[in-house]
Amino acid sequence: MTRSIWKGPFVDGFLFKKAEVLRSSGRNDVIKIWSRRSAILPQFVGLTFGVHNGKKYIPVFVTEDMIGHKFGEFSPTRTYYGHAVDKKVKRK
Repeated sequence: MTRSIWKGPFVDGFLFKKAEVLRSSGRNDVIKIWSRRSAILPQFVGLTFGVHNGKKYIPVFVTEDMIGHKFGEFSPTRTYYGHAVDKKVKRK
């Protein structure tokens, strides 16, 4: 179920503060975050966030097309290795 329009997008307060401090300083550092549930705002465009996927931080460079999405969408948590190959089918 989606969030109500009248509530607006959810963003953790510390995340917004970190982004504002980095943007005002002019540096180009990676902001490490654990908040995968936070929405991407227009103020985040051009910044790089290190989104935690449970094991490591995945760098996510925010562009205009990402506005409105969640950070968790760009940091996969599972590794897909492909389907197991059936040995009977290969043997001829």
